[in-house]
Amino acid sequence: MQPLAPFIRVVTGHDAQGQAVIASNGPTTNNFPIKAVPGAVFYEVWNSTASPALLDCGTDPTDKPLQLSPAPLGSVIRVVDIPPDSVQNQISDADAAAAFAEFGEADASTGHGKHKMMHRTETLDYGIVTEGELWLVLDEGEVHLKRGDVVVQRGTNHAWSNRTEEMARIVFILLDGRFAPELRELLP
Repeated sequence: MQPLAPFIRVVTGHDAQGQAVIASNGPTTNNFPIKAVPGAVFYEVWNSTASPALLDCGTDPTDKPLQLSPAPLGSVIRVVDIPPDSVQNQISDADAAAAFAEFGEADASTGHGKHKMMHRTETLDYGIVTEGELWLVLDEGEVHLKRGDVVVQRGTNHAWSNRTEEMARIVFILLDGRFAPELRELLP
């Protein structure tokens, strides 16, 4: 299992005269290898804490501990490297729970059901597979995804299964969300 190639994050901004400039250009600075799941890495690209997002020349908002979901009314864009199930399936139930604690959201885990990493967040997520293959696993059904495929994840219980022996990479854009009242009543 080879690690995936690094990628570059380019952040724009404005200079003191209001001219558009490159604020940073290089690898992401806040990366989180997940100890409980060897090979899994979260690369924090950017986040916002409000909507509309504040457009300023401030510091890098990813310079903080990993948090799975965005702030209230916020957003997150991150890249996630997902190891093969041959690695994920070797972790214990305690390690799976520890992974969600590492993500900053221990209560996101929904038990193991069809996959040890099943979880739910109250977010609207857009996921774009950029490397390898993944299976989106839901309570009922699953979908095989390849490079270029896009998932719109609407707060459902799910996991990401990599049934190959190669690493997979997916880009996520997460938006803070709210369950509709009639749906909230149905959820455990």
